[in-house]
Amino acid sequence: MRKLFGWGALGAILLVGLVSCGPGAQAKLRGGSIQPAQAAPDFTLTDQNGNPFTLSSTQGQVVLVYFGYTSCPDVCPLTLADLRSVHEKMGAEAKDVRVIFVTVDPERDTQAVLKKYVGAFDPSFIGLRGSVAETENIANSFGAKFKKTNLPNSALGYAMDHSAFIYVIDRSGKLRETFPFGAAREDILNDVEILVREKPSL
Repeated sequence: MRKLFGWGALGAILLVGLVSCGPGAQAKLRGGSIQPAQAAPDFTLTDQNGNPFTLSSTQGQVVLVYFGYTSCPDVCPLTLADLRSVHEKMGAEAKDVRVIFVTVDPERDTQAVLKKYVGAFDPSFIGLRGSVAETENIANSFGAKFKKTNLPNSALGYAMDHSAFIYVIDRSGKLRETFPFGAAREDILNDVEILVREKPSL
């Protein structure tokens, strides 16, 4: 398993545990709550089909953002498999959920590579890429971290050490919580279902 970075810039405002999902709410979120909820940092990158994709275009849906890379041997494929399972279990409500995979390795993750990779998990998943500088700025705005590590004795040549959080954005475009690598699928599903059924705030 590649080295994973810690909590990053958002760590200071994350509270892990059971929290209310809104005034008068009965159900409880299980992820690491971001208090207070804040507008998700907007950005535009290129998707796996070569089209510009802007995060704010997803407002009205629940969005799960993950930073990783296609050559990742374990953490990334396991996380995307978890998100595929959650997406499938949402049934008809899956139309209100978007999964976004942002590569931290644009050097190797070309449009064609991204398209094949995310499509292998779910055709509805969105793969995004930009320049290294663009990716660093976007990752930093979310509190995500990554670093290139040379592997002189490996055929890969290098690996990308990276944080491995799923960033959860609600229908109102607010960054509500995160899930660390290895979070239970049932917990992610619980929270996505709650957020899908919430009414967007003004």
